[in-house]
Amino acid sequence: MRFTKPPKTFDEQIDLLINRGMAVADRPRALHYLAHLNYYRLGAYWLPFEQDHNGHQFHPGTTFEQVLDLYVFDRELRLLVLDAIERVEVSIRTQWAYHLSHTYSPHAHLDKTLFKAKWHHSGNVDKLKREVNRSHEVFIQHLRNKYDESLPPLWAICEIMTLGELSKWFANLRRGKDRNAIARTYDLDEVNLTSFLHHLSTVRNICAHHARLWNREFTFTWKIPTHRPAALLENFHNHGERRIYNTLVMLAYLMDQTSRNHHFKMRLHELLEKYSVDETGMGFPENWRALEFWATTK
Repeated sequence: MRFTKPPKTFDEQIDLLINRGMAVADRPRALHYLAHLNYYRLGAYWLPFEQDHNGHQFHPGTTFEQVLDLYVFDRELRLLVLDAIERVEVSIRTQWAYHLSHTYSPHAHLDKTLFKAKWHHSGNVDKLKREVNRSHEVFIQHLRNKYDESLPPLWAICEIMTLGELSKWFANLRRGKDRNAIARTYDLDEVNLTSFLHHLSTVRNICAHHARLWNREFTFTWKIPTHRPAALLENFHNHGERRIYNTLVMLAYLMDQTSRNHHFKMRLHELLEKYSVDETGMGFPENWRALEFWATTK
């Protein structure tokens, strides 16, 4: 079947929303946002307000402002999550490079025997070489010009790795003891850190591409810790395990481990108090505010 729908003007888009039952109190304001946010993009945020997804009729009382508030909430949530991911990523990069360089050599990433045989080590090294050649970072150019090795040492190469690449270079270490040595920095098992890194790279991409995060159901179920640390385990929610809540728990825990005087928990509390959102759609348990883990003065 060929697509035959003609494009609609911004005014026509507003009329369509009104005809479906959405109240638009300030038409010029709504026109402004549709002109800059895209009707199709905002559609992901008015979907929860629809009573009939086939006919796209809205629940009585639905307003354009409610949809816009949900959109802004999701944007602020993504920024909060991105800030936490940055700190966690930098910490794990540091631990990965430190452990391998001190246990083996500054260029341990070039030793294919340290990585799983099924992993295409040479191809991933070649990918790093291409990124080094493209890099305009002063420290990379200095190392390339001064030394003979085909790649910079671990503590430099990790700085130009993406989170997805770091996840793969960590997961494909051949020896579990190497992964565990790094994971123990955070009092985690390597299985859980490996799984969470993979999940975190997906979350990071969602945030970086400005996609919907707040009530997303992830396709990948990461392995939640079940043995240690004991103080963390009770905070996960087994219902809605593919929602963002468990990710926020793990990020908050890792922020506690890596960033003194962080304000992640407080900012999350403030964000959820600022906007009226369906927390159950995010995977939050009803009693989450009563958990000691989330009690914070920072």
